[in-house]
Amino acid sequence: MEENNVATPENAENTGIADVKRKMQFNGTVVKTTLAGAVVDIGVGVPGVVHISQLQKDPVNRVEDVVQVGQPVVVWVRRVEPKKERLELTMIEPLPLEWRDIEKGMVVKGKITRLEKFGVFVEIGAERPGLVHISEITHEYIKDPQQEVKVGDEVEAKVLDVNRRKKQIKLSMKALEEKPVFEQKPVAKKKTKSAKPVAIEEPEEVVPTAMEMALREAMEKSSPEAGDATGKTKSKAESSDSELDKILARTLEHKVKTAS
Repeated sequence: MEENNVATPENAENTGIADVKRKMQFNGTVVKTTLAGAVVDIGVGVPGVVHISQLQKDPVNRVEDVVQVGQPVVVWVRRVEPKKERLELTMIEPLPLEWRDIEKGMVVKGKITRLEKFGVFVEIGAERPGLVHISEITHEYIKDPQQEVKVGDEVEAKVLDVNRRKKQIKLSMKALEEKPVFEQKPVAKKKTKSAKPVAIEEPEEVVPTAMEMALREAMEKSSPEAGDATGKTKSKAESSDSELDKILARTLEHKVKTAS
């Protein structure tokens, strides 16, 4: 960022055009007026030209409405070309911070001019004020910028981004502050419930009723008799088979005798 150097009448006489820099301030005298502007002598050996658009911020219809020949004026250097001995001046005080001077990461100072719910606007000496978003004001969470700042506060901020085409400047105040360290509380471990032993249910012994017991006894008594009856049946079947064999043998003998 260039500084505005002031050339007083005492040292202006010792200043040549080779020593003139942009934004230097001079006290001069109007030596001529034209339709396009005014010619001003600032004591550097080469007269400077002030264009009609640089006489004041408001629009100008006639140069004579603003300056007259012989009138002392305060001017600033807009452009200088020592080799061509060309010197352009302005009567409008230049901005301390021009777009070409603003760079990402640089630190600027300014005054808060407006508060909004989404952030604050800071006048940093540029064509447009810079915006500090509410999330860039402080490391702590806030719902409203008024919790931290107010209009008129002098603040320092860091340039996060600059868009020259849209003429936007994004700033951060918390970027210049140390990030607080929050102590982390130890997380208590949850106690795991031990599984309760599962009781194994043993099958209950079934007690037979009196009737079931009587029925069992009757069945046990009847089982040998059933076995005896089965044996007798088998013996009868075997005896009948032997008798049939005897009858068949006698029948065959009788047929043989008759045939002979």
